[in-house]
Amino acid sequence: MGAATAAGLGVPALWEAAREGRSAIGPLEVARELRHNIRIAGQLRGFDPAAHIEPDVLAFCDRFTQLAIVAGDEALAQAGFARGDRQGERTATIVGTGIGGGETIEIGIHNAYVTGQRLDPWSVPRLMPNGAASQLSARHGARGPSFAVASACASGTQAIGLGAHFIRAGLVDRAVVGGAEACITASGMKGWEALRVLSPNACRPFSKDRNGMVLGEGAAIFVLESEESARSRRAAPLAELCGYGTSSDAGDIVRPDAGGAASAMRQALEDAGLEPEAIGYVNAHGTGTLANDATEAAALAAVFGGHLPGLPVSSTKPVHGHALGAGGAIELAITVMALREGVVPPTLNWTTPDPRCDLDCVPGQKRAVTMRHAMTNSFAFGGINAVLIVGQA
Repeated sequence: MGAATAAGLGVPALWEAAREGRSAIGPLEVARELRHNIRIAGQLRGFDPAAHIEPDVLAFCDRFTQLAIVAGDEALAQAGFARGDRQGERTATIVGTGIGGGETIEIGIHNAYVTGQRLDPWSVPRLMPNGAASQLSARHGARGPSFAVASACASGTQAIGLGAHFIRAGLVDRAVVGGAEACITASGMKGWEALRVLSPNACRPFSKDRNGMVLGEGAAIFVLESEESARSRRAAPLAELCGYGTSSDAGDIVRPDAGGAASAMRQALEDAGLEPEAIGYVNAHGTGTLANDATEAAALAAVFGGHLPGLPVSSTKPVHGHALGAGGAIELAITVMALREGVVPPTLNWTTPDPRCDLDCVPGQKRAVTMRHAMTNSFAFGGINAVLIVGQA
């Protein structure tokens, strides 16, 4: 697996920040100012795409695709593939994104309506949501199914789940999957400000004084592989993807529903063949908004019942920000590392118990936990819910 996040390039940088409770949220940096009221975000600072991507490829890449390429290169290398290896027809490429080429769209609108400049002829290939999947497919010679998943903040999680289904169905032997998002632009920030869900100071999941989320950007990419394929090349898996569940609230577009979230968790447990008591850690969606956190806590109570009081449930969004369509993929990388090291990352900025969020949210400090399975949740605008369960390899 590979990652490019506000914490830096690579999974080690992401995991160290999450495990040690070191936030990568910082002052907002955007190319154009639109009198922003919110001045913080989780941004990958100092990133030079030209140091990682060839000029002829970079010309076609929005920032979200650049992040996906860097994360994908790390994932393929970690999985044991050399840079020139061609994946062939039995490898799928599925990458989720909630926004797609937002930076390209903003530049195009600015040039067309403000400066009157000619639009870049490669604007369309840059902005299309399947840009990341297509570039990864071409870069690594993956000639199997290739497409984007666009389901808001569940995009990356659904892309990973679909990749697993393709492998189980025998359609492919391997899938390069994950999520990528570069949503921190001037207009993007103003759009989220208008929804009044952004915090002006900090993301505080499950704390009574929480006042909104903090946006982040990034990508996380995984190489999923059938057991037979991995064994044939003597590859050592990091973890097993045991279960996937997804559901729709079929109700309000922006207000979450505990029933839909609980349904996705139950589906994932059933898919994995596990009882709730088998889960040793939940990486929560935990955005830090009033509605999301209370709804997720209610859904967890409905699914886990008497097991919930002793179940560690933490949100790592105060570390890397809410990366929308990439969030679930980034958080899966953290969940896999938590499972491998037996360490639950903390929930930062938690100060005050909320009776509506009666959870062991591991406030402030990491915790050693013995576990064989862990769950990660992603809930999205549009009433879309997606859940993954991973187990020890």
